[in-house]
Amino acid sequence: MATNKGRVYFGLMGYHFNPDDITRMIDLEPTSVNAKGAGTNLDKPAISSWELSTETLEGDEIDLYALADILLKELEPQKEKILQVIKSHNLSPRVSIELTLSVNKGESSPEVGIGSRMMRFLAEIGAFFNVEYELSERI
Repeated sequence: MATNKGRVYFGLMGYHFNPDDITRMIDLEPTSVNAKGAGTNLDKPAISSWELSTETLEGDEIDLYALADILLKELEPQKEKILQVIKSHNLSPRVSIELTLSVNKGESSPEVGIGSRMMRFLAEIGAFFNVEYELSERI
């Protein structure tokens, strides 16, 4: 049977940057990077990304608020470094909730949101908040 899946991640996106530089500057090990734009020239812009994610949870009871708090505990101590790298590399910061929702009858849907501490952090660094969702296939 298909179940709900969810994770929360922090991402930095921008043109012409090397994600390894970001890792060194903010002193956090990302869960994924895309260096597509690192070696491109200005006439063919390509976006690079740096991402720090929680684990992906599955089941009826996914607590997205708790996942966001876990992520925030890693990010808060590095806030000043994150602000510096956003400015120096002209990056777009965001926190996203990624969900796959079960379409099976009787399966509950998780509450989607973030707490006030995360909202304050996002406002302080000028970040976007995004919810990405899809429906699972019936099995």
